Amino acid sequence: MRTRPTILFFSPDGCPVPALVRQWAAAHAFPLLVFNQQDEVESIVLRGHPCLLFVDGDNSGTIGMGLVSRLKSDAFTAIVPITTLAGTHHPEQVQAWFTAGADEVLTGLFSPAEQRSRMDAMLVRTERDVSVHPSTRLPGTTEIEREIRRRLESNQEFAVCYADLDHFKEFNDRYSYYDGDRVIYILSRILHDVVKGLLGSRGFVGHIGGDDFIFIIPATEISPVCSEILEVFDSLIPLQYNDQDRRAGYFFGKDRRGQLHRVPLMTLSIGIVTNRHRRFAHPAQVSELATEMKSYAKTLPGSVFVVDRRQGVTGEERSGPTSRER
Repeated sequence: MRTRPTILFFSPDGCPVPALVRQWAAAHAFPLLVFNQQDEVESIVLRGHPCLLFVDGDNSGTIGMGLVSRLKSDAFTAIVPITTLAGTHHPEQVQAWFTAGADEVLTGLFSPAEQRSRMDAMLVRTERDVSVHPSTRLPGTTEIEREIRRRLESNQEFAVCYADLDHFKEFNDRYSYYDGDRVIYILSRILHDVVKGLLGSRGFVGHIGGDDFIFIIPATEISPVCSEILEVFDSLIPLQYNDQDRRAGYFFGKDRRGQLHRVPLMTLSIGIVTNRHRRFAHPAQVSELATEMKSYAKTLPGSVFVVDRRQGVTGEERSGPTSRER
């Protein structure tokens, strides 16, 4: 379950929260906390609590701008959306507030209805921005869980496919993190373009993090989609190596004990679980079994996808065959 954001209102002079903000927070059932000390605001934001910050622009002046600037200069706290309430007294300071880093500035020039609409739009932008992975712009873990839950409630057959790179760490060690990031981005494009190209809105692609991806497709489309992904992957990934490594099909790397060994070119392992032969009560059960299937796929040579065909309720039962396909 996601934690509902808390509204933080900052006014160093202790001014009351405007009625419009109180009503908006109440309409969304958001908790509302009022502060007149900037260090208290910074403390709660630094604890990682999901929140929306409103700053009294009429009375906070340079203190408020300094707080906004500090929060936006730190990558961890910069994600917190900040709205300045400039009221009607200082509309000329709008540019200064935006320069300090405010995400939205509301003034008396806007009607109450437009101010509410702007706050609603800010909330939508915030939820969208934090739900995607920054490097690939694909939906992150929150959206992945939501999509699995939606599929479970639809009573339709679906497949959750967990894709993971093999020998990625060794590639990073030999080349660079920049080259590794490029490979992850290429993989994200392959997954997205194949799934969306073949299935359109029937397919979903998400990024867990690092080289781990989830895509969700109709169970009937496993073979054509996964076969196409592996074919494209095996065509493009060798091009990310230098000529010598690509021609050899491997390079020499060191294991944890410092011993040299052959490291093959990267391959892709996809572990797949469906609701065709079992029932799931929660997305976590689907995720756990998909992780198990991905781990099994990684023990097999080359780029493969493996489909779990065991029957059971939650994945605890081990009877039934598991299919491996290329």
